[in-house]
Amino acid sequence: MMYTVIFITAANKKQARAIAEALISKKLAACVNIIDKVESLFWWKGKIESAREVLLIVKSKSGKLPKIIKTVKANHSYQVPEIISLPIKAGDAAYLRWINDSLG
Repeated sequence: MMYTVIFITAANKKQARAIAEALISKKLAACVNIIDKVESLFWWKGKIESAREVLLIVKSKSGKLPKIIKTVKANHSYQVPEIISLPIKAGDAAYLRWINDSLG
């Protein structure tokens, strides 16, 4: 079984909560951490921009990534939302089982 951690930034806490609830309710994520007050610097349309954002850290199975991307985009205000998936190479066996059991 392949597991993943996905980073998603949102414009504000309300949007982050809506995305998290959508992912959890659809059993696309076992857990979503919401970290408020993230300062981001990034290139956008040829210049450096900055924004206060909210970071979501999503724990899931790799096979659910296409549906996660679709759900995030349906609930997001950004033209190009950050959705980055990193494989979980190893972890506590009980925690990984919990992810699996939570997602069915």
